[in-house]
Amino acid sequence: MAPSAEPGSASYPVIRPMLATVGPLPAAHEEAAWAFEAKWDGARCIVNAPGDGTIRLVTRAGNDATSTYPELGPLGAQLRGRSAVLDGEVVVLDARGRPDFGLLQRRMGVVNPRRTARLAMEYPVHLVLFDLMYLDGSLLGSPYYERRRLLAGLRLRGPNWSAPAYVEGHGQQAWEASLQGGLEGVVAKRLTSAYLPGVRSPEWRKTKHLLTLDVIIGGWTEGHGGLAGLPGSVLAGVAEPAGLRYVGSVGSGLSDRERRELAQYLGVIPLDHSPFVNPVDVPQAHWAEPRLVAEIMLSGWTSAGRLRHPIWHRLRPDLTHLG
Repeated sequence: MAPSAEPGSASYPVIRPMLATVGPLPAAHEEAAWAFEAKWDGARCIVNAPGDGTIRLVTRAGNDATSTYPELGPLGAQLRGRSAVLDGEVVVLDARGRPDFGLLQRRMGVVNPRRTARLAMEYPVHLVLFDLMYLDGSLLGSPYYERRRLLAGLRLRGPNWSAPAYVEGHGQQAWEASLQGGLEGVVAKRLTSAYLPGVRSPEWRKTKHLLTLDVIIGGWTEGHGGLAGLPGSVLAGVAEPAGLRYVGSVGSGLSDRERRELAQYLGVIPLDHSPFVNPVDVPQAHWAEPRLVAEIMLSGWTSAGRLRHPIWHRLRPDLTHLG
């Protein structure tokens, strides 16, 4: 399906972002057919440039974010005279130069001009550009390597944006580099892939670094619908010298069988107060003696010390916590 025209303007089309499937890196004997990029822990953003020196930023959900990130406005000057649509990721870098989604969340959705101006000074964003879908004409059917060649030719570099190069045919090197750089993972893209707006395609494949962590269950929240009466998620903590610190809730990955088992276990160790030493911002929490230990997987930590993308793996009865 052809992209629709931008309301009130014929200078560029509306293009939804192409999405990647989750999967392993391509096998070594297939690597030559793939490009490898860093997976950035940020927010997807489509850049629309009519060529008059301005840009319009659109989120993956289709919302206008132009006023939210005013520091990206000067990018339009570098695209003056060219009608273009680009794909990228908005990130906020921490003190070590690594993307921090928790810091980015402080910027997302803010539209008040005075507040966005202040936040742009405190938590400046960086736009990582990695695709070009329109340049004075559609590039949707052009292969990835050609779109990237044209993107590099635009020489887009500024204090708040860049277009990093990709690695061709060396997936393991890209994987190791992303791990050392504290990035979220790697996105593999077939060199011949066309750009398919709004499609989650196997031609793009994302692979995340995951950490494994043992956490102590200090409570739970009830599920909804068919999960009524069962744990929808468990409240996780880590033991520290000061006591049990709440680090977030984990519900993703729990099977119905595991929820029923947890309901039985937690039902015999209820507690009338929170076992955590820090506040738990979860409504209608059920507390439990912090005895059960679970193994979870996560992609990292937020700046607030909370679990990032936690996934339940298994209960660890061999590691029962005794306080």
